[in-house]
Amino acid sequence: MKKNLQRLDLIFKNEHDTDAILKKTFARNDDDVINDLISSGLKGRGGAGFPTGLKWKLAAEAAVDEKFVICNADEGEPGTFKDREILSSVPHKVLSGMAVCAKIIGSKKGFIYLRSEYTFLKPQLLNVIDEFHKLLDTLGLNFRVEIFMGSGAYICGEESALFESMEGKRGEPRNKPPFPTDFGYKGKPTVINNVETLAHTYSIFKYGPDKFKDLGIQDSRGSKVFSVSGDTPIPGIYELEFGMSLQKFVDDFGDGDSKAVQVGGASGFCVPRKRFGKTVIGYQGKLRGTSLPTGGSMMIFNSSRSMYNVLHNYLDFFVEESCGQCTPCRVGTQQLLLGIQAVKKGEQSSTYLDKLLDLAEAMRVTAKCGLGQSVANSFSSIVENFREEMIY
Repeated sequence: MKKNLQRLDLIFKNEHDTDAILKKTFARNDDDVINDLISSGLKGRGGAGFPTGLKWKLAAEAAVDEKFVICNADEGEPGTFKDREILSSVPHKVLSGMAVCAKIIGSKKGFIYLRSEYTFLKPQLLNVIDEFHKLLDTLGLNFRVEIFMGSGAYICGEESALFESMEGKRGEPRNKPPFPTDFGYKGKPTVINNVETLAHTYSIFKYGPDKFKDLGIQDSRGSKVFSVSGDTPIPGIYELEFGMSLQKFVDDFGDGDSKAVQVGGASGFCVPRKRFGKTVIGYQGKLRGTSLPTGGSMMIFNSSRSMYNVLHNYLDFFVEESCGQCTPCRVGTQQLLLGIQAVKKGEQSSTYLDKLLDLAEAMRVTAKCGLGQSVANSFSSIVENFREEMIY
């Protein structure tokens, strides 16, 4: 096993001072807590990267009596398994983030939207939630959390499709605006945060915004939990500092023959070896797009892997998981898959790949939600960087 990894321990440190941290935070002015979150630079760790403090601020300003706090634990991105471990190891940090948010925005009800494949976590979480409710009672906060089980649809990781699912409807994305802080679950102002995002708020409440902000780089502050898989001798879950170059990441986690890294799961970007040193892991740098590389999946591929097969696998997934609501995604994902198959079989010339790239870019612009929009990330980055493998 490789040694001397620059691994952090903010998230998974199992601290036992939840009651003291909540008591201290509840006693503070709500605006000061929000300002701490804003100044810390914490952005959503589920993929969209929206500033957490600003989201809470917008929901707090909504003049409505009923509001909701939702933890998005529908961890469906291929190659991502970090939120499962956070909920298993430090669920109190996630619940604490939800409780502070509830106090600030004026919510009495919260939900953990748990993916169906994580049903095994439910009994443990229910016990933790029961104990947490007792703590909130002692602190005088009228806030209750329930678990809502998903049904295995990848699209329900998208926040508005998640709301539709919770309301008993087909899981399909809504038009935006309005945004969740104005019109979320049941049409009420809702703060929805990813599991990791909520866990990070605990560290900010405890240590202050400066310690969090000292980590990372401009526009990419703090640490990030990564699910590392693929051709690596040390697969697993690692908390690392934002700003690491992809070359450093491959040096630490690769097997010495890494030719590509898929950053951010199937909806992220595939970075070839020649760009490892030029790529910074974070919200800035070379990996900007509809789906930012913050979902946490880092899949490493060595020279034995066919990038055609990798892309084919991703497209199979997108074809299966498209909700079918909008034509660009419903038809586009199928045509991309059929297209690369035709080129590989020699039924279409290699120039047909250029038409497929145009289709992918059209999907990025015209698809209704992040699923269809982000297909172009992996498709274009793999076809452009490994074109020869699409042909021969």
